[in-house]
Amino acid sequence: MKKKSLLFMLTMQLILSSFLAACVSDSAYPSTEETPEGKINTTFDKEASAGEPVAGGILTYGMEAAPEGLFNWAFYGNVTDGQVLDLFDEGLITYDENLQPQPNFATWETEDNQSFTFTIQEGVMWHNGDELTVHDWVFALETIADADYDGPRYSNVQTIAGAPAYREGTADNISGIEVIDDYNVTITFDEARVNNLVNVWTYPMNRTEFEGIPVAEMSASPQVRQNPVGLGAFKVKKILPGESIELVKFTDYWQGEPKLDGIIVQILGNSTVIGALGQGDIDMINLAPVNAEGALNMENIKVITYPGRSYQYIAFKLGTFNAETNTIHEDKQKYADVNLRRAMAHAINREEWIDAFFFGYGSPVNGPVPSTHWIAADSSDLSTYEYDPEKAKDLLAEAGYEDITGDGFVEDPYGEPFVAKFSHYQTSDTTFETRAQAIVQYWNEVGINAEVEMIEVNLYYDMIEEDDPEIETFFGGWSTGSDPDPTGLWGSDQLWNYPRFLSEESDQLLADALDVSIVGDDKEARKDLYVQWQQLVTEEVPMIFVAELDQITALSDRVAGVTYDVSGSNFPYEWYVTE
Repeated sequence: MKKKSLLFMLTMQLILSSFLAACVSDSAYPSTEETPEGKINTTFDKEASAGEPVAGGILTYGMEAAPEGLFNWAFYGNVTDGQVLDLFDEGLITYDENLQPQPNFATWETEDNQSFTFTIQEGVMWHNGDELTVHDWVFALETIADADYDGPRYSNVQTIAGAPAYREGTADNISGIEVIDDYNVTITFDEARVNNLVNVWTYPMNRTEFEGIPVAEMSASPQVRQNPVGLGAFKVKKILPGESIELVKFTDYWQGEPKLDGIIVQILGNSTVIGALGQGDIDMINLAPVNAEGALNMENIKVITYPGRSYQYIAFKLGTFNAETNTIHEDKQKYADVNLRRAMAHAINREEWIDAFFFGYGSPVNGPVPSTHWIAADSSDLSTYEYDPEKAKDLLAEAGYEDITGDGFVEDPYGEPFVAKFSHYQTSDTTFETRAQAIVQYWNEVGINAEVEMIEVNLYYDMIEEDDPEIETFFGGWSTGSDPDPTGLWGSDQLWNYPRFLSEESDQLLADALDVSIVGDDKEARKDLYVQWQQLVTEEVPMIFVAELDQITALSDRVAGVTYDVSGSNFPYEWYVTE
């Protein structure tokens, strides 16, 4: 059975480039290029070629960067945490190889795409011995809708009828949630939308574990950071922050006893990955492109690539976000001139940069939707920004940025020094600063004085979300889910709208694309609206769209039962080792 978490399939997911899994490491994104020689770009079933499974056994799962440590779906914010969560927790819904929702331990019915009745399977057990009921799901929905909730998932509950009133404190419950009994619940949304099912949050939270903990304190609690419980095939035994996580099999797992006795998550430095693979110290890891070529030459390792749905970008901070009112204020003027942003886009040689730092595992992307997605606009329909230093210089002059002092760098339209600050996250991968410096060098070459600021990765996205004044232009990445709706990243009331792009036209196009009365079940009508939206975004350039990359995974030849497709891997309870 294929599985894909809501993280990867429903919401747009945060990519911390060189260490993400299905969203991934710098290695984990889709490429429209032909697969380079020596790589595999098909669904891969290791079991077909491996030996017989050994009873029990431990699999060592490598990670190139340490998780932040938010081990609950409602609170996590980066994909390293998501990789760990996928090993010990599950949601109500899963996704098949066509990215269509399928029942996991819940089924649903609807007649109008507005009201859905869900039935949860009886006998599904939490790791602490509690039985899962709909009350655990309702608890999760109410937690995320609470005014004190400090995570980024509110967009996945805000369309439930009554959720805004609950968040504002004018209602004691969410009126759109009707509990029928312990295993049945009806969820009614504020209006019929084509994506209500795939957008709603479908990860329960164990009520017993969080009993008595205020919502404002949950994300910092031991229940999230040290002793998380889930519904998956493995349960957490021990967490050594920055070093390892030990998981043991959960014998009461609802799909049956797992084949493995346990999984050890081992945190590695980027420079030690190839050595660890070669020595057999790790069995499975999502690779950054810089390590993929080394792994290809190992006899005991199979390197697998498969399509992702992610893109990398350089964004401009255009405003700030008020989390209390969920509104954007256009109060940052430094990059307000669209011609300045267009000039900075034309200055970057994306193909050269991708070849230099991603070793043939990627290609330029021209918009906010990866080219593998069905709503992706053709590049010919978009405003594109090919490498053209002379055009960049002309646009700078048109915007009033000229070199007045003769030092080779432009001043701003008021004659004041102009320095572009470019921020990039820092991990153990030393190439990150090199690639950040390469971006700055492109800007220098067209007369823009620029400097790099490297920021520790677990602090980086906090600074972006909080609109820290130190953040001006910044590197990041997003992954698209099974449903193409980008509202969670681009809506003017969304925390994850990191550039703080404010556009009524954008909001209306995104709303229309979900409106059943406008698009019905016509995918082409919906795609047309998303194409119009992509045209608007690429014309306004709130971010420079840089690259889309392959997902790359390395497996030891002792690992079997693992399959991959565009939705990611199968459930870990099916994995096993052969020695």
